[in-house]
Amino acid sequence: MALNEEQVKRYGEDGYLIVEDFFTAEECDRLRQRAHEIIDETDFSSHPLVAFDTKDNSQMEFDYFITSGDKVRFFLEKKAFDENGRLSVPYDKAVNKIGHALHAVDPLFKDLTHSERVKGIAKSLGLKKPAIVQSMVIFKQANLGGEVNSHQDSTYLYTTPMNLLGFWIALEDADTENGCLWFAPGSQGMGLPARMMRKTENGVLKIQLDGEQITLKPEEYVPASVKKGSLVLIQGEVVHKSELNTSERSRNVYTFHLYDTGTSEWSEKNWIQPTKELPFPLLY
Repeated sequence: MALNEEQVKRYGEDGYLIVEDFFTAEECDRLRQRAHEIIDETDFSSHPLVAFDTKDNSQMEFDYFITSGDKVRFFLEKKAFDENGRLSVPYDKAVNKIGHALHAVDPLFKDLTHSERVKGIAKSLGLKKPAIVQSMVIFKQANLGGEVNSHQDSTYLYTTPMNLLGFWIALEDADTENGCLWFAPGSQGMGLPARMMRKTENGVLKIQLDGEQITLKPEEYVPASVKKGSLVLIQGEVVHKSELNTSERSRNVYTFHLYDTGTSEWSEKNWIQPTKELPFPLLY
């Protein structure tokens, strides 16, 4: 699958693009089923109950997150815990996301991530030698899925020059009731005032947000309501967000990020880094 000239132009102007019917309904169902199988097959006695927050987390929770780039790990919704820190809902209903190496360690996710459709999109946008840096299933649980504040993906996944590309695939319908994406079209031209970076203080590795995220007026955002199987392409600098899911429906998505190793350099200060066990795999 390749983008046409009008789609490429729209992506460049708006900073995002919706491509309908990118995955079939059957493929979406298979990915959702596999994600739930991964939860069911996991012995969580070796996994801490982590609702990761870069502003408020223990060292154990931080280590679990920072070393997840070449593994499949589980991060829970804050609202899934009661006032005593115990889960108040079943585990499969508490998971916020699974990340960050599904594209490399699970055969089904790997096959679909490396599909000819994905390659065609990347080639349409001029990527010469794209590498996959992370992947996630985000569950956005019914009545529980948390808000994601306005942000730019390149704040967390920085390259020089910036050419980050996000693939966000709706495994279920996503709308304003169950927490679809909202974009500020054209905001990718506003610069990148914030960076989240690795830092070492007194011999201890930390990550810290330097600068402040762009804040815009509510009327500057437009909803990206999409049907199951749709792809949303996200430029690294475009400002976007999603609201709380207060509906009775979940909003499962599969998302991953690429950058062009042929034209850009990955920042050594990014939270996620290639490892000996898993160098960032090339898409083609």
